[in-house]
Amino acid sequence: MKDSGMFKDVQAVLFDLDGTLIDSAPDLGAAADKMRVDRGMPSLPLDSYRSMAGAGARGMLGVAFDLTPDHADFSALREEFFKNYEQCMTERTYAFDGIHELIAGLLARNLPWGVVTNKAARFTDPLTRAMPLFATARTVISGDTTPHAKPHPEPLFEAARRLAIAPERCVYVGDDERDIVAGLAAGMGTVTATYGYLGEKTDPALWGAHATINSPADLLKLLATA
Repeated sequence: MKDSGMFKDVQAVLFDLDGTLIDSAPDLGAAADKMRVDRGMPSLPLDSYRSMAGAGARGMLGVAFDLTPDHADFSALREEFFKNYEQCMTERTYAFDGIHELIAGLLARNLPWGVVTNKAARFTDPLTRAMPLFATARTVISGDTTPHAKPHPEPLFEAARRLAIAPERCVYVGDDERDIVAGLAAGMGTVTATYGYLGEKTDPALWGAHATINSPADLLKLLATA
C-alpha cells in the first residue's frame, strides 16, 4: 500500500468482482471439476484451479483439460462449463474477509460504489441478487453490458455515467492487469488488490496502478477524508 489519503476528491469507488470482492474460485473450480469427474477423470484439488479463477472459463478449462480457446472442442466444453456453473455459482462463493467492513466504511463516508466485471450478465445478475453484499451497490456493469469488455475503458465509462460522476473522480479496484489497464485508460485512480487470484507468473508491480492493497481495509486508508 502507498501513502495514506493519496486519492483526493474521490466521489465513487468501483470494483472488479471475482478475486476482488468475492472468492468465487470454489464454485468455478467445482463446475470445471465436475466435467472431469463426469468423464471418469480424477478430481483435482481446488488449489489447482484457484490461481486461474480470474480467467473464467478459459482458465478453468485450461486447468481441467489443458485446453486452449483455439481447440476445436473449446466452445462446446465452455457451454457445458457455463451450465455447470449456473447450477452451483452461489453454493460456495463468499465475500473476502474484510469486504463487508470496507463497504460499510464507504457508505459511512457517503461514497457510492459499484461493480465493473467481465463476467457476463447471465452470471453476474443472479449472483449479485443472491448475495446481500450487493444490496447497496449503485451500479453493476457486466462484461456484455457495453460492446466492449475490459481492458477497454468503456465499461468503466458506463459505470461513471450511470453514477453521474466524472471518471476522474472515481477509483477502480481490481486484481487483474486488465482492470488496471482499463482504469488508467478511463482516467480513474487505480488500485491493485493482491489478496485475489494473482497467478505465480504475475508481477502486479509492472501494471502501473496508482496503489496496491494487501487487504480490503487498506483501501479506506487511501481515500482522503474531508
